[in-house]
Amino acid sequence: NRGMEALIPLVNRLQDAFAAIGQNANLDLPQIAVVGGQSAGKSSVLENFVGRDFLPRGSGIVTRRPLVLQLVNASTEYGEFLHCKGKKFTDFEEVRLEIEAETDRVTGSNKGISPVPINLRVYSPHVLNLTLVDLPGMTKVPVGDQPPDIEFQIRDMLMQFVTKENCLILAVSPANSDLANSDALKIAKEVDPQGQRTIGVITKLDLMDEGTDARDVLENKLLPLRRGYIGVVNRSQKDIDGKKDIQAALAAERKFFLSHPAYRHMADRMGTPYLQKVLNQQLTNHIRDTLPGLRNKLQSQLLSIEKEVEEYKNFRPDDPARKTKALLQMVQQFAVDFEKRIEGSGDQIDTYELSGGARINRIFHERFPFELVKMEFDEKELRREISYAIKNIHEVRTGLFTPDMAFETIVKKQVKKIKEPCLKCVDMVISELINTVRQCTKKLSQYPHLREEMERIVTTHIREREGRTKDQVMLLIDIELAYMNTNHEDFIGFANAQQRSSQMSKKKAAGNQDEILVIRKGWLTINNIGIMKGGSKEYWFVLTAENLSWYKDDEEKEKKYMLPVDNLKLRDVEKGFMSSKHIFALFNTEQRNVYKDYRQLELACETQEEVDSWKASFLRAGVYPERVGDKDKASEAEENGSDSFMHSMDPQLERQVETIRNLVDSYMAIVNKTIRDLMPKTIMHLMINNTKDFIHSELLANLYSCGDQNTLMEESAEQAQRRDEMLRMYHALKEALNIIGDINTSTISTPMPPPVDDSWLQVQSVPSGRRSPTSSPTPQRRAPAVPPARPGSRGPAPGPPPAGGSTLGGAPPVPSRPGASPDPFGPPPQVPSRPNRAPPGVPSRPGKASPSRPESPKPPFDM
Repeated sequence: NRGMEALIPLVNRLQDAFAAIGQNANLDLPQIAVVGGQSAGKSSVLENFVGRDFLPRGSGIVTRRPLVLQLVNASTEYGEFLHCKGKKFTDFEEVRLEIEAETDRVTGSNKGISPVPINLRVYSPHVLNLTLVDLPGMTKVPVGDQPPDIEFQIRDMLMQFVTKENCLILAVSPANSDLANSDALKIAKEVDPQGQRTIGVITKLDLMDEGTDARDVLENKLLPLRRGYIGVVNRSQKDIDGKKDIQAALAAERKFFLSHPAYRHMADRMGTPYLQKVLNQQLTNHIRDTLPGLRNKLQSQLLSIEKEVEEYKNFRPDDPARKTKALLQMVQQFAVDFEKRIEGSGDQIDTYELSGGARINRIFHERFPFELVKMEFDEKELRREISYAIKNIHEVRTGLFTPDMAFETIVKKQVKKIKEPCLKCVDMVISELINTVRQCTKKLSQYPHLREEMERIVTTHIREREGRTKDQVMLLIDIELAYMNTNHEDFIGFANAQQRSSQMSKKKAAGNQDEILVIRKGWLTINNIGIMKGGSKEYWFVLTAENLSWYKDDEEKEKKYMLPVDNLKLRDVEKGFMSSKHIFALFNTEQRNVYKDYRQLELACETQEEVDSWKASFLRAGVYPERVGDKDKASEAEENGSDSFMHSMDPQLERQVETIRNLVDSYMAIVNKTIRDLMPKTIMHLMINNTKDFIHSELLANLYSCGDQNTLMEESAEQAQRRDEMLRMYHALKEALNIIGDINTSTISTPMPPPVDDSWLQVQSVPSGRRSPTSSPTPQRRAPAVPPARPGSRGPAPGPPPAGGSTLGGAPPVPSRPGASPDPFGPPPQVPSRPNRAPPGVPSRPGKASPSRPESPKPPFDM
């Protein structure tokens, strides 16, 4: 069947298609890997197949890179390397030198190894189609300047090949060492415990001790393999050095098996020609079985890269239309990405960190309010300021009424303080915006110039808007300063100030008892405690409006401590020299110990974001951050102590201070509320939305005006290389699928197989017939008992087999085809090659098929 014969060359073509793009390793193509211990005779077996000396020889490690050897039946004899395409080597001595040179090129001249394969294809009339991978022999001890882990390196390399499901394992073991110690069988057993992919080969049968033989092994009784063992006799090192001809060696091998009493009865199933034939048939069957799966794999790979390749297919680097189109697409893509990162969208959601819009939201609603509250006034300081203001307004007179000028002065002073957090908020938003722009231009990495220009233009625009936004923010503050609206509905007014404040304080006290809401829970490390006990420890913290408690774990059963939040404040702590954590501390404003003997309780989080988030939660519980000037003011207050003492004695002044204090509080709450509301709106309008509009409407014009479009759209070298790789991969996959398509149609669509297949089949049906009952290895070997019963037939045997061997070798090509003409044997060729599937073919012509099959095993024995 021509279709079947073409299966092995098909895989060779697939191998070449993928080796050409360096993608050979990750595709599981059907092949035979030759594994065995060092100097087990692996390379000799391969040379015997070809009938030529062409592999590096010697003792020690000789094969240092995998050799993918593709044998192709052809009328002329020559070799070809994939790395020297087009060069034909007719002298096989040159082939050996080229293998050695190519090995050294990658591994160096010492004894190192490399997993990069050398691809060699040998065309010859004496070979059957076969694809084998010759792998380095397994060794135990490093030799010369080999790396100390050479054993594991070789093992890893073998594993790369033999673990693949589509790889048949040719396990080569020398007969003159115990089979139980065979490295090859050990590895085969590991990766193929069912034995479905392993074919055993026993070499050096002629070197066994006198009186011992490997009959039990070869009859598959000792360590049975599903596919059995085949014995071969290679040339000795002396024969090789003496340039003994391989054909003569094959004749000697044949003679050895026919004359040895232990192997005589199975001589027809021993030797290199038979091994070659079995491998050809096994590989062909194996390929036929694995093709559907391989096709699916190729198709899925093709689909996965098809979309990307679509862009590259009609790629012409200098095409101005393409450049313009790409530029428009990139700008459009950038605009969409920017908007999505700011506004949010249903697709492409980052689940690892907050993106632009979410971070800006945090600035608006966590960081900015926190910065505002940081401005919270110091109570003593404020009262002192109010009392001075009242006194200075009255000057030399004693005032009877509370002056509203004092209120205005203090409020203006407080409102001016808001400028700093507002400007800081704008700066934080700008840095997030610029970061977002960078994130969005990552996709333009293939056009480095364009990416650079785009970033520059958008960032410059953001910087221009920065001035405008800050002016507007300052304007908001100036507007607040311009007019004190004491008629505001939320403002308590002079009359209510005293009364309202006392009610508020009562209500607050009552409210706190009614609802103790949990503000936040989470893990924190207590940083300054337990260091002596072996390092800081993590606890589960629960913060309510009343207190901060911590537990052993988040089940909240074992409470460690409860700390009331009254009189507590927050301060930042410098990161320790060794610490990667971010730390903040709680301390008591009245200089008391916070916890046990500690003046402050240091709490640590993994990230700054967590710290900010906890600080915002503490704000809600009324724990405010310490301001920078606190310490200085505290000391100042002590100096002026007598002063404050004096005016605290004046009950009228005390009342006036209290009233203005309440008024300032009420009015500042209104201002803070307004600013907190207007800041995000101002920034959104003047900065973020404006930048979005700019990207949509003006970015492209700016790009065009900034210079030559060709330089803008220059590709990066990585992109060009990636494109070439993708296209090569795409074409290789495409070609591979076409090749598989061809073979399937030819396999199916040849109802009239070539007549020669009849004779080829009869020879081949022995192994297939014998191998079919895979479940029971031992019974399948009992057939050999038949031949000895016909002693007469054994006499002339030595003559024909070599001829039989050569016809075997030549079976596939056309010249030998005209011989047998009977047409009726159309379908049966498929029956023997895969006996399990025989029934479907049989019913079609029961008369002829059934008698033919029992007889088919005989010819080989009659030879």
